[in-house]
Amino acid sequence: MSIIVFGSINIDLVATAPRLPAPGETLLGEDFFKMSGGKGANQAVALARLGIPTQMVGRVGAHNFGAELIHDLQVSGVQTDNIFVDETVSSGVALITVDYAGENQIVVIPGANGCVNQEDIERLSYLLPTATALLLQLEIPITAVVAAAQAARSTNITIILDPAPAPSNLPDELYPLVDIITPNEVEAGQLVGFAVDNEVAATKAAAVLLQRGVKCAIVKLGAKGVVCATAEETFFVPAFPVHAVDTVAAGDAFNGGLAAALFAGLSLRQAVVWGAAAGSLAATKLGSQTSLPNRWTFDAFLKERGIETNH
Repeated sequence: MSIIVFGSINIDLVATAPRLPAPGETLLGEDFFKMSGGKGANQAVALARLGIPTQMVGRVGAHNFGAELIHDLQVSGVQTDNIFVDETVSSGVALITVDYAGENQIVVIPGANGCVNQEDIERLSYLLPTATALLLQLEIPITAVVAAAQAARSTNITIILDPAPAPSNLPDELYPLVDIITPNEVEAGQLVGFAVDNEVAATKAAAVLLQRGVKCAIVKLGAKGVVCATAEETFFVPAFPVHAVDTVAAGDAFNGGLAAALFAGLSLRQAVVWGAAAGSLAATKLGSQTSLPNRWTFDAFLKERGIETNH
């Protein structure tokens, strides 16, 4: 059995500079990094590094970084047989400028990610009978996300949706297809239409998402912790205090930890703790996939805090 991730695969081109440039200005930068990213690929790497058999379904371009993106996934242990190499477009690219205060400007070119369509759903459907969960995000066309959820619903596996980047509204038919939705505070606020910046507001937001048909709503409040609600219970899990260096991909790490725990047969509460731990660990390192913890680091982190990781 395995977990399938259906979503985006990007290359991140990151420039650092003392400040962000004004319109029309040429600014001398300091450093440049090229990193594999994309919310889908990040979540696949997060799972594979925790030792979970992981299949990635998505698209890259035939040129412009496609082979490199597939190679980086393979190095982390992700199965890439179902990534389609699209001859007609470039791979997805994120152009990121970061200043010394940590503020950023980002331009995302979807490239191959924007071309995900029914052919990809068919490749996904072929894998569904051997999977226990499907992880979805919103960096590919929403029609493909809905179709993937519909295909998975008929096979009775767990569907986990990270509603990021947050849309102004999700299609109504998507909510009842989703077992677990995992917005952060900004995304939750955009989905429910009110500010979500504390435990009380997160609990209220989770209740709204349950009313829309999801079976479990997990609202991530960063350093303030996590609220999880189902029809049976609502509970709060505090964040693990760490020295945060870079929160890029922390949300993807959370979903990887959450899904890994459920794959291992742990309870929902234990799974949220695993998610919080993986997200906290990712925040202590720079970069997206480079920050995602391996199983040894993850187990040691939990063991130091008296949390059992045997399964």
